[in-house]
Amino acid sequence: MNFEQIIGQGHLVNHLKQTVDNSRVSHAQLFVGKEGVGTLPLAIAYAGYLICKNHKNPEICLSKCEKCQHPDLHFAFPVATNDSVKSHPVSNLFLNDWRNFLTENPYGSLFDWYQLIGVENKQGQIGVDEAQEIVKALKLKPYEGTYQVMIIWMPEKMNIAASNKLLKLIEEPPESTVFLLVTENEEQIITTIRSRCQVLHFGNLSEQQIAEALIKNEAIDSQKALKIAHRAAGNYNKAQKILQNKSDETIFEQWFVVWVRAAFRAKGNAGVINDLIGWSNEIAGKGRETQKQFLHYCLQVFRQAMLLNYKADNLVYLEPQTEGFKLENFAPFIHGNNILAISDELNDALYHIERNANAKIVLLDLSIKLTRLLHTKDSVLENDK
Repeated sequence: MNFEQIIGQGHLVNHLKQTVDNSRVSHAQLFVGKEGVGTLPLAIAYAGYLICKNHKNPEICLSKCEKCQHPDLHFAFPVATNDSVKSHPVSNLFLNDWRNFLTENPYGSLFDWYQLIGVENKQGQIGVDEAQEIVKALKLKPYEGTYQVMIIWMPEKMNIAASNKLLKLIEEPPESTVFLLVTENEEQIITTIRSRCQVLHFGNLSEQQIAEALIKNEAIDSQKALKIAHRAAGNYNKAQKILQNKSDETIFEQWFVVWVRAAFRAKGNAGVINDLIGWSNEIAGKGRETQKQFLHYCLQVFRQAMLLNYKADNLVYLEPQTEGFKLENFAPFIHGNNILAISDELNDALYHIERNANAKIVLLDLSIKLTRLLHTKDSVLENDK
């Protein structure tokens, strides 16, 4: 990736260029942004600018960086064992897959990455073996560039042992070495590492920016591009999946509709509990990363329903495709009297699944709680009566 290929984020592009031009480069920087806003592509473009700024053949140097093949550009990212890597997985063993991933979709998500390397049923991490590889790689001086750059993608996936091993190195890296940590959730990174980084926050992409990128990159008409951009909610990766009909949200929506319909019927009907047990067992049979993605999707649907309930139609982008399920009919059941409790229960379920709790128990407990929460009355409506 280069700066010309970055979608939006113009103020950050200008800022990062100026830090290099003015020789005011921070040795450790934290790029914070949601999926699909361009944190990783911009980190790669910035790394290329850093490495090749004073190179005698900048075009050749930049070409290597754009292909992620420059000897002074290093990567670390979450991995796990798969059919090819049986033990001690580290990023260097997945570099060919990584380059393919960035070539196909540099705006891709962590779940997309797990699917590509065949570990979507596991929880990837950046472990102590990876930390040792990072220390080893950065012992050497830059090979041919002004700087050497280590991009750590999803540093929130570093375990404690890896974090502690890298702490001193991030605080006092070798000369002409820059760390770029690219995260979606800075709160999950240990405080001692966060405090040593200069933080840059990325905003969501606008509908216009996504539409223009779709027209340019995918050669679609403006009306279709704007419709997709509206549904994408600031996420270019999601926009591409909607365009290609590859969005996981299709199956997630089906699971969600079955779930809330059963939970709604379960009040006063003990027989429906068997449906919820069957649903919980089915979802528990999926990989943990899939379960986590689904719970995040549920959070999104409940929030969209509440916005629609309170007439914030301009903020509603969800368009359910399941026959017989309309968001406007579901919205009245999600309101200020239950949305916080529903969100808390979903986040608790996410927390426990991330920590390898029994998914059947977690999901059934969540389902039973939802049967009560969906029937909670809206106090505003009650007072109006």
